[in-house]
Amino acid sequence: MTSLRPIRFRRSRTAKTVEALTDLLGGLTAERQTLRASDAGSVKLERNRVAIARAQWELSYALIERYSPAPAVARSAA
Repeated sequence: MTSLRPIRFRRSRTAKTVEALTDLLGGLTAERQTLRASDAGSVKLERNRVAIARAQWELSYALIERYSPAPAVARSAA
């Protein structure tokens, strides 16, 4: 049996906004609740879990980019 888990997450080439990622997480969470209510198989649940983890990972980086202070070099050039 092959693992459904990715070796590691990589950032998407196209950056999504914090708002888009929050919406995506809401949809994935609702999907998970539906999967659980319908006694979905372990493969579907695992794929959903990995999608949620990836979206949370991307959201954390999007939030860091949004709220981290500008580097000192960029501030001195401005």
